[in-house]
Amino acid sequence: MAAAAAMLYWSEPGTKRYTINTGSFMEITLLFFATLKERAGKTRDTIQVPEGMRVGELKAVLEKRYPALKDSLPTALVAVNREFAFDNDLIPDHADVALFPPVSGGAGEFPTVFAITDEPLDLDQLLRAITLPSTGAACIFAGMVRGVTHRGERHETLYLEYEAYKPMAEAKMKQVADEIRQRWPTVEGISIVQRIGHLEPGTPTVLIACTAAHRDTGVFEAARYGIDRLKEIVPVWKKEVGPDGQSWVEGDYFPTEQD
Repeated sequence: MAAAAAMLYWSEPGTKRYTINTGSFMEITLLFFATLKERAGKTRDTIQVPEGMRVGELKAVLEKRYPALKDSLPTALVAVNREFAFDNDLIPDHADVALFPPVSGGAGEFPTVFAITDEPLDLDQLLRAITLPSTGAACIFAGMVRGVTHRGERHETLYLEYEAYKPMAEAKMKQVADEIRQRWPTVEGISIVQRIGHLEPGTPTVLIACTAAHRDTGVFEAARYGIDRLKEIVPVWKKEVGPDGQSWVEGDYFPTEQD
């Protein structure tokens, strides 16, 4: 439970300058993984922060608390209570907050991010996570909920309900990323993110992004392959709800043993 207290933050290591917040505070547990664990010098920590703190605000606090994390935090992924979280998300009291680099897709130093989330897709944050100093081009495909469909028989959509078999979906996203790298070795970063839950027309539902040093090295083709392949083998489904009723939308691709 949150309580009233004075919170103290050092502005720089070893100095006596600080900011005091006399409002209520909450306790959270930090979990560090991979390179962030090494730079923080520990795997976990328990700290007190102001009640109502957001993920982006926490990163600013951690930059002062752990100066060695400064270069890692802009692209660090954050999970709050085992769910991906973004800068504007509120952190609840007694939350487990995990910080880790982009999930590795088995491609050495090149970043790969894949996730199933019920949070809004933050294009800027996801693009930063797959951008390297050598990156000069990015191709991004974003699927959206249509309010009106003109292909075939015209019909209206009030909203879509997406659901996924999450563990398998994330494993298949990794497979899609691996296939992209096999076909286009010049691709640097890959991001594959699918949103689930209740989504209104105009809302982005899926994001495929590929980065490379130059625009003519396969990023367009790789992004197109990524969305087409996702539709084939990643177990995500949607229910379409319109003025005349609702129905599940099913595909017509049946995976083979090679999938």
